[in-house]
Parts: sequence; C-alpha cells; structure tokens
Amino acid sequence: MSLAIRGVFWVGIYLAVAAAPLVFALVGDAPPGRDFITDFSVALGFVGLSMMGLQFALVARFQSVAAPFGEDAVVQFHRQVSYVATAFILAHPVLLVLADADTLRLFNVLEAPWRARFAVTSVLCLLAVMATSIWRRRLRLRYEAWQAAHGLLSTASVLLALAHIYLVGYYVDTAWKTALWAVMTAAFLGLLVWVRLVRPWRRRRRRWEVERVSPERGDVSTLFLRPLGHQGLEFAPGQFAWLMVNRSPFALTQHPFSFSSSAEANDGRVEVSVKALGDFTSTVHAIAPGTRAYVDGPHGVFSPDRFEGPGFVLIGGGIGITPLTSMLRTLADRGDRRPCLLLYANRSLEEATFREELEALERRLELRVVHVLEDAPDGWRVERGRIDDQLLRRHLPERHRRMQYFVCGPPRMLDAMEDALVGLGVPAERIHTERYTFI
Repeated sequence: MSLAIRGVFWVGIYLAVAAAPLVFALVGDAPPGRDFITDFSVALGFVGLSMMGLQFALVARFQSVAAPFGEDAVVQFHRQVSYVATAFILAHPVLLVLADADTLRLFNVLEAPWRARFAVTSVLCLLAVMATSIWRRRLRLRYEAWQAAHGLLSTASVLLALAHIYLVGYYVDTAWKTALWAVMTAAFLGLLVWVRLVRPWRRRRRRWEVERVSPERGDVSTLFLRPLGHQGLEFAPGQFAWLMVNRSPFALTQHPFSFSSSAEANDGRVEVSVKALGDFTSTVHAIAPGTRAYVDGPHGVFSPDRFEGPGFVLIGGGIGITPLTSMLRTLADRGDRRPCLLLYANRSLEEATFREELEALERRLELRVVHVLEDAPDGWRVERGRIDDQLLRRHLPERHRRMQYFVCGPPRMLDAMEDALVGLGVPAERIHTERYTFI
C-alpha cells in the first residue's frame, strides 16, 4: 500500500472514530422534551469528546500512523485540532444554557448532581490544558512540568467526561449503546496502558549508556550513546528519537532530538547533538559518562532515503543543522556522489555547529557549503543577512527544480523557505521540512 493510500486510510479512520459516538448515541428515541438546540449541543459535545480521545492516539508515536505524514505534521494537526475540539466541547454547555437558563444551577459544583460536577471539572481540566500549552512561556512553566501536567490533566478531562455520560444515562439506555460506549472507553484506557505501561516496560530491556559528551560550536553538546545488551537501532538519516537520560523508562518527561551520526554506523552507537536552550538542554554538557539512558525511536520521515532525486539542497538554520549533518555523514559513508548544496544560516561563524566537519565533508562529497551570517567577519567568502529568494537564485543549481530539498530550522525560516522555493518553481512535493515545535 502506497503512503498516499495509507494517508487517506488513516484520515478516514480518524473521521469515522470522531463521528462514531454521535451516530450511535443519537440513534433511537430521543429523551422527551428535547428541542433542536439541546440536541445540537449534545452532538457537538460528543464529537468534541471523541476528538479529545483521539488526541492521545495522535501523540502515541505509532509509526504506521505517522509514516504518510511525518511525526511533526501529526503533532501540528494534534495542536490545531485541539482548538476545534475545545470549541465543540465549550459549545455544549453554552447552548444548553441558551436552551434553558435553569441549566446554570448545574454549574454550582457544591450542590449540583455528580453528573454535572464531573462535566464542569472535565471542562476546567481541559481549559487548564489549553492555557498551560498556549501560555507556557508566559507562565514560566518548565518543559518537564508542562509535559507532566499536560498528560495528567488531559487524561482526567476525558475520564471525567466519560463518567458524565454514563451518569446522564440517556445515551447508554440500551444494551448495544452501553456495549459501544464500553468499547470506546476500553480503547481509550487500553491506549493509556500501552503508552504508559506496556511500551515503557518493553523499553526498559533496551538500555543505553552515555559513553561521552563532546562540546560543539554554537553552545551545542553531542551525546555519544552505546547500547547495553542489545544491537542498538537502525535509523534513516534525518530521523529523530525521544530521549530519557538518568530517568526511569516510565518517566512522563521525554525530549525529542535528531540523530546527528551517520546511519551507516555498524556498531549500534548513535549520536544526538543538543543546543542549550533551557530546561534539560542546558544540563546536557554536564551529563557524566556511564549515565543510563533510554531511546524511543527512530521516528520521522525527514530523510533522503525516502525520496529519489539527482541531488539534494539542504537548508538549515542554527541547530537545524543536526539532521542535515546526519544526512551528509551518511551520504559520505555510502560513497554517494550525487551533488549537494548546503545553505547554513547563523548569527556568526563562531556559532556554526560542525563547521570544521562540514569543510571535511566538502572533500568527501560533491558538496558545496554556503554560510549565511547576520554578523559576517571580514575576509570570509560568506553570504550576509538571511536566506531569501534572491540568495536562493544566486546559489541554486541549474537543475534545481529536480532536486530534493530538506529544510530544518526555526518555524519562520521554514515558512519563508517553502514560499520562496515554490516561487522559484520547485514542486511542493520535493520540499521537505522538519519542525521541532512539539508543544
């Protein structure tokens, strides 16, 4: 089955599951005295709840689901669809109040029946999830604290909503409806058990050890990881993994990092290069050799191994050079002589991570490296400013419409490069991006 067909299949599954509770809950006789607005509010609530449950599946890192789209695209969808699901869920009580003002008394959690208490608490948990995600930096929440709170509050919101439905009783008043809701609930709980218990239990048998930590330019540290008691893992250049260092495999907090090593290494070891940007990343340089680690991966579809072409154009900004370096190292180890162009943007030359190795790779590959600097030193043949369409026109090869493009860097840079490349006639299907915005 092609990736395109698999993508259509998973989109169809998503839509079917999102609508399923609405269908089987509203089939049959409606409760007496119900008007259209009330029924409509219930419909929105059911779809919103189903979408909230599916949010857990979207970030469960099922590789077969992410393969047609890319892990970053799935996470982007997870983020955007959360607004839609929240709007549906909030519309449910708002419309109930519009249909009957007496419904307002159910918001008094001290005196309301338990079905209403569960509903109100579920919505409050959901609002807390949204607020802490949107304003995490303003609230000065550490990534680790946010990740733990996000998972716990989301789980509580869905479980409380399910309890509300069972206590209302209108939608589980027949055996077949009860069975279907039981299946939905069991699927949600099974997903939690798989993600939080089964998979970490399996991961604990595949331990890793930090062999050493090497400082790099640009306030970057490279972790050298070796497998303990197993053969390591195989990955494609450009892929990433979730890393847990000096933590239990059951830990809620995990960090995504791209592999920077060659995919052709045959000793099972892997390397990840991490820029100090706060929280855990600022402590990587001090990790002691011998520290235990766990690796969940590989993930992602940002890899030249998936796309045929006569050559590659790599565009990186800052720490976005990490997966691009893995690609170049791999091509060199394979003896691949297809032409490559690397456009690498930084504030200064001193911040250009892997600068010396990139110079060495130019001698091993048909590679041309162009540094693009905001603060360019005198006497260096570099581009000044930022990568834009004019700079692209100056450096893209003659057959640039046939090349495969891999772009990794800050979100604004990715948006600008996608627009600029399409404007230069590059087919959209040849432009591949990796976004590190997993919050």
